[in-house]
Amino acid sequence: MKAKGSEWHAPEDDNHKLANLCGPVDANLRQIEAALNVKIARRNGTLNVVGDKENAKQAFILINHFFEKSDKPVTADEIQLALVELKNTSTVASIKKEIPVIAGAEEPVVLRTKKGDLQPRTARQKDYLKAVLEHDLTFGIGPAGTGKTYLAVACAVDALERDSVKRIILTRPAVEAGERLGFLPGDLNQKVDPYLRPLYDALYDLAGYERVQKWFERNVIEIAPLAYMRGRTL
Repeated sequence: MKAKGSEWHAPEDDNHKLANLCGPVDANLRQIEAALNVKIARRNGTLNVVGDKENAKQAFILINHFFEKSDKPVTADEIQLALVELKNTSTVASIKKEIPVIAGAEEPVVLRTKKGDLQPRTARQKDYLKAVLEHDLTFGIGPAGTGKTYLAVACAVDALERDSVKRIILTRPAVEAGERLGFLPGDLNQKVDPYLRPLYDALYDLAGYERVQKWFERNVIEIAPLAYMRGRTL
């Protein structure tokens, strides 16, 4: 493939890869358009990109990157992850080689879980994991689906597996914004359970259902609503 001016040309007779790149009804192209504020028009094997010069340049980088990986369908999640990484990178040049694989010669961050040696997929995820591992308190903010909850739970499971900690405490506010948990049936733990479901799902995925249940039975994992954490020293 090659880019000339505002146009990108796919190799001839490679419609299968082009279709995988564009997605159903060109959904992947529409996602790139919305994120980079450009307009992408497709005609046969040619993509015409119209917009700010720097944004168009970033669009070409993404298109080239995903075309190379389009032997199988490119998912919306892969596009979103690459767009998040692109926005969080100060220069386009630093991500030209691979998106969203982390560049640099630093020692990789590896977590020990049931899923094997889990590693961050983007530079921001790597920064997030390093912050969690090096500090007592870490705040993570960002779009949905970028791994904030999953990676935090992975760090907890890794610490437990390495005997760096003896217990994991799951805590959430007892009252969610705009809601009253008093209308939910059950005891306090059952009332908080729906808000802890993403944490449970990550735990089951990273350590296995039976093992997590044993940890709950042995009180290795404890549920503590935020209001009941006052006065506790951890």
